[in-house]
Parts: sequence; C-alpha cells; structure tokens
Amino acid sequence: MPNDFHGLPLHPLIVHATVVIVPLAALTVLLAALWPRFRAWAGPLPTGLSLVGLALVPLSTSTGETLERHVAHSALLERHTHLADGLLPWMIGLAVVASISFAVQRLGRAKSVHRSIPIVLAVLTLIVVVGATVQVVRIGESGAKAAWADTNMSS
Repeated sequence: MPNDFHGLPLHPLIVHATVVIVPLAALTVLLAALWPRFRAWAGPLPTGLSLVGLALVPLSTSTGETLERHVAHSALLERHTHLADGLLPWMIGLAVVASISFAVQRLGRAKSVHRSIPIVLAVLTLIVVVGATVQVVRIGESGAKAAWADTNMSS
C-alpha cells in the first residue's frame, strides 16, 4: 500500500473518511433499530455503512502506523495509537448488530419474529453505537492533540 497520495500522507485522508462514515453508520444503525419507518426506508444502508466503516478502521490504523515511523514519538502519539487500537472491536460489533438487524427485518416480513428479538437488538445497538461513537471522538481528540501539540495557536 502506498504511503502517500501526491505527496500527502494517506493517514489524514483516510482518517477523515473514517471520522465521517463511522458516526454516520452508527446513527443510521441506531435509527433503523428504533424507528420502523426509517428501517423500512433505509433497507441495507445501515449495514452497508457499518461495513464500510469496519473496512476503514484497519486502513486508518495501518496508514497511521506508517506515518508514526516518520514523526517524533511522544506520549500524546502513544495515547492516540492506543485509543485507535480500541475502535475495531466496536466496529465489528456495529457491523454484526446491523447485519443481524437487517436479517431479522427481512425475516420478519416472511415469518413472525419473537417480540424480544428486536428489543434485545435495540439494546445491543445502543451499546455499540455509543461505544463506537465515543471511541471515534476520543481517537480524534487525541490525534488532534498529538498533531498540534507543538504549535502555538494563540493570537
């Protein structure tokens, strides 16, 4: 995998896609779990977005590891990389819950689905949505601090 795109490091480019897709996936999966009308309208969209977000996570960490070899090591950078390693399990959970929810929705049209299944899925969805979203925010904040720590932004 190349390390740059026309001289720009790939990590910030891929990370910006991750920072947009992961919360968008989380929001659509949550809406699909809680709002039947949205669920019917969205169809496979929440699952698709969660799978794209899942694919972006290892790309983000891989390009981050490449970039890490070219910048000065610091405690802020160490915290950022440690937090980044924690996103993959949340995204796996989000993709699994989204996929199961979509399958249950499709199955529910053909056969009756026990009432407890959508409730359990909604609770699990809420957990992974909050976990993935909070983790993305923590990673982004720590990355910004690591990138901008040595600059003086005062006027």
